[in-house]
Amino acid sequence: MDITLIIKSIIGLVVILGILMFILLYKPKDKKAKNVKKTVLKSKSMKQKNDTLDLQTLRAIIKSRNSTTKDLEAAVDGVLKNYATIPAKLGIRIHPDFDIYSEMLFMLSKHKSANKNIILKFNRGLEKQNPQYKLEINDAVSRGLNARV
Repeated sequence: MDITLIIKSIIGLVVILGILMFILLYKPKDKKAKNVKKTVLKSKSMKQKNDTLDLQTLRAIIKSRNSTTKDLEAAVDGVLKNYATIPAKLGIRIHPDFDIYSEMLFMLSKHKSANKNIILKFNRGLEKQNPQYKLEINDAVSRGLNARV
């Protein structure tokens, strides 16, 4: 009687372990990846129509791991063409909107599809439009290049 109870307990624990392993290893499809793919497709169709993309869409393209070199180059061109001017510094402090550009520089610098030409183009374009942020721009690029694997 004691052995059957032990065997049933072991079988129950094995079943529970199997269910927990299934839950742990099951990965549902990532909705963000689908949204980024839609954004990239949308950006390509808008590019053909010569419409401008908003800064958040361009940021999503740069942030996406699935973006190709051409997508990154188009996003950098869009940012430099339409959104390159950062609001002036608040005395010594940087403007809060600079965080968006800093994040884009960081993500672009560590992106696997980004090459030196794209990174330098973005870096120099922002420095040319915003000379007061030169140190912060270089710092963001340096952090991204150091994080690159």
